[in-house]
Amino acid sequence: MKRKTKLIHGGRPFDPHTGAVSVPIYQVSTYKQDDVGVHKGYEYSRTGNPTRDALEAYIADLEEGERGFAFSSGMAATHAVLSLLNAGDHLIVTDDVYGGTYRIVTKVLSRLGLEADFVDTTDTDEIENALRPNTKAIFVETPTNPLLKVTDLAAVSQLAKAKGLLLIVDNTFGTPYWQTPLTLGADIVLHSATKYLGGHSDVVAGLAVVADGQVGEKLHFVQNAVGAVLGPQDSWLVMRGLKTLGLRMEAHEENARAIVASLAVNPAVGRIYYPGLADHPQHELAKRQARGFGGMISFDVGSAEKAAEVIRRLNYFTLAESLGAVESLISVPARMTHASIPKERREQLGITDGLLRISVGIEDAEDLVADLEQALR
Repeated sequence: MKRKTKLIHGGRPFDPHTGAVSVPIYQVSTYKQDDVGVHKGYEYSRTGNPTRDALEAYIADLEEGERGFAFSSGMAATHAVLSLLNAGDHLIVTDDVYGGTYRIVTKVLSRLGLEADFVDTTDTDEIENALRPNTKAIFVETPTNPLLKVTDLAAVSQLAKAKGLLLIVDNTFGTPYWQTPLTLGADIVLHSATKYLGGHSDVVAGLAVVADGQVGEKLHFVQNAVGAVLGPQDSWLVMRGLKTLGLRMEAHEENARAIVASLAVNPAVGRIYYPGLADHPQHELAKRQARGFGGMISFDVGSAEKAAEVIRRLNYFTLAESLGAVESLISVPARMTHASIPKERREQLGITDGLLRISVGIEDAEDLVADLEQALR
């Protein structure tokens, strides 16, 4: 089945009870039992809800995994997955990682005894050098946020399997339309479904997919025990968004190519971060590992003052947190999404005060290019 067809027919596209072609929103908290423990598969909606179940089956199918899980946010999904680890365990994390992931690892899970090192996972030697006897997992974000670095998932998977480690991949930027990490050897895939999967800036959600049923049982235990589950209304919104994911991702990328071509010849722009550029350090890997380069671009304009001036002059790029929606968004990572990372650490990574990150929408490409050009002038 081709990917666009799977987006329409994957998972459970029909309601088994009524035949409805849109899975109903089962707005219910509890379910009638015929006797103690005798029911129709559902007891309580924290444990399972038909609408959420449909989404979980859907994302598992799209990511080619064994079992899917839906959470109340991307960070709730990340927290649940990292809760599979124990106090005293060591975790290796991509250095250029989303600020929320950095925050939960360093400010929350560290208090519970989880140890972590942040390394450049584009270099497998750096990962290997960071290994400790108590290392239990590798957490990779690829492409990264906001510097769009690409990690070789097959190579890291080989290392993880040799050492008996879990490989966890945040696939938010890639989406299952462009990239399926489980087929490259990952054990768990994560998504902030708030972004491309929902795609319309109208839902906050997180998803996880596992390759192994036993890992799935452990993750379901955490999901049910902690209870940060996605509600039926939001589950339905994510499913609706997913049906057009292929069309949107192709439109995002087409627009991104036009914008990158314009930025590349603009004297006001310094370094551009986009895997689709031939001079991107992991361009060939990105071509081999994924089916597309995506709609995220970062570029440097030199200073915080210049960044602020560009933002003030824009008409079609909305200054806002988040990404992956139909409208084009712009942000200053150092002051917004990555503000929780210490300034010294940001500067080491290259997240400068003049770095702008744009999430390219599906507007007319000519309008977006002209808007950026006039703002940069």
